[in-house]
Amino acid sequence: MKKVEDLKVKIFADGADKSAMMEMYQKPFIKGLTTNPTLMNKAGIRDYRAFCKDILLLIKDKPLSFEVFSDNFIEMERQALEIASWGDNVYVKIPITNTKSETCYALVKKLAKEKVKLNVTALMTLDQVSHVVESLDTSVPSYISIFAGRVADTGRDPLPMMSEALNRMKVNPLSELIWASPRELLNIFQADDIGCHVITVTNDILKKLSLVGYDLDKYSLDTVKMFYNDAVVAGFKI
Repeated sequence: MKKVEDLKVKIFADGADKSAMMEMYQKPFIKGLTTNPTLMNKAGIRDYRAFCKDILLLIKDKPLSFEVFSDNFIEMERQALEIASWGDNVYVKIPITNTKSETCYALVKKLAKEKVKLNVTALMTLDQVSHVVESLDTSVPSYISIFAGRVADTGRDPLPMMSEALNRMKVNPLSELIWASPRELLNIFQADDIGCHVITVTNDILKKLSLVGYDLDKYSLDTVKMFYNDAVVAGFKI
């Protein structure tokens, strides 16, 4: 079984808690960090600009993705240009559509021509992948984020889609595929097996990395002990 240090897929930490982000940033196997408005809201962040700039004062040597939050493409463009100006390691996350189901392709094309590093996010179909690939600039680094975990939530196997996405992205060597919204640690190894470039992982899943390669007989015993100890603590009787 592969060790974490042998994986080729780049692991990006996904979150919005400053202390947790800094903890992950210090780990050599974390190659970048991402966040989104939902995570930031859950973390209680209210000043978007101040939070992002604060993080960028501390993290300058790994890619950071920050997302626009307007539903209007003109305002999205304004936000994207400002966010991009905050640092050379910044990638601007653009949602695949707005809430009216209007696609972002024209905006992606415009921003890419202005040399903005983009992370086009919330994709879930290969048709979306093809349109985004056509819209990106082949001379500008970019990410395409497929929410493989959410695809799996619908009962569909995301692996064939992710493999085909990689195939369609070959025409743009500077574009990297992100396996987003993983549901379990196994997804990191699945992403690595198919040659996916990046996987975004939350702290809850990252905490399980110590289990990689753990002896299954010992893990079985640990589980039995947990059940027994919890029953004792609860004082169960029959």
